Amino acid sequence: MIFNLPKEIIFPPVELAEPNGILAVGGDLSVERLIAAYRQGIFPWFSEGSPILWWSPDPRFILYPGEVKISKSMRQLLRRSVFSITYDQAFGDVIRGCRSRRKAQDGTWITDDMEDAYIELHGLGCAHSVEVWHKGALAGGLYGVSIGRMFFGESMFTYVSNASKAALITLCVKLQSLGFDCIDCQVYTKHLSSMGGRSISRDAFMSLISSSLKHKTIQGNWGAIEKFSAALN
Repeated sequence: MIFNLPKEIIFPPVELAEPNGILAVGGDLSVERLIAAYRQGIFPWFSEGSPILWWSPDPRFILYPGEVKISKSMRQLLRRSVFSITYDQAFGDVIRGCRSRRKAQDGTWITDDMEDAYIELHGLGCAHSVEVWHKGALAGGLYGVSIGRMFFGESMFTYVSNASKAALITLCVKLQSLGFDCIDCQVYTKHLSSMGGRSISRDAFMSLISSSLKHKTIQGNWGAIEKFSAALN
C-alpha cells in the first residue's frame, strides 16, 4: 500500500514500503519535510510530470568511507594533481550539471522544484557539493545532504573522464576524517559497486541512522580546498 501524505510533515513507518521501495506519494519538497524524510531513512525520487514519490528500499546501498576502492591507475591520476577539489563553492552549478547529464541520458528526476529545494538546503548548511576542477573549468562533482554523521548522496556527474570518481574518493577521505558512518547511495549501481558500495538490510541502515543522529550535524560551508597528494597519504 502506497500512502498519500497529509499536509502535516508525517511519514508512515518505513517497514510499510512496497517491495520495490516506494513508501508514499504527495506532500511537498519543503526543507522541513526533506530533513524529516532523511532522518527516517526516506528520500524523494520521481520523474518530471509525476507526483512526488518517497522511497525507502530494502536492501539499501551504501558506501563506508573507509572502504572506498581506489584503483592503481586512479591513485596515480590523483597524485599527479590533474584535478583540484573544492567543497560548496559551486553548488548550483553541480546540481545543474547532474541535471543536464540525466536529461542527456533518459530524462531527469531533478525537477525545477527539486533543484530549488536542495539549493535552499545548501543555504541552510545541510546540503553540500564536491566540485572537481580541470584547467579552471568544472569537470565534475556530486552533491548530497549531511545530517548527523550520515551523508545522503543524491547525484554525481562528470564532463571529464574520472572527475566524478575523484569527487567521491576525496569525499570519502574527508568524511572518514570527520568520523562519518557511511554514505547513503540509495540503490545499487554497477559504478558505485566497483568503488566499494555494498547492500545492507533496511534494518541495518536504520540502525546506522539512529547511531549517526546522536551526533550534531556539521552545518555550514565545507569549502576548504583539498589536495589529492595530502588526502591520499
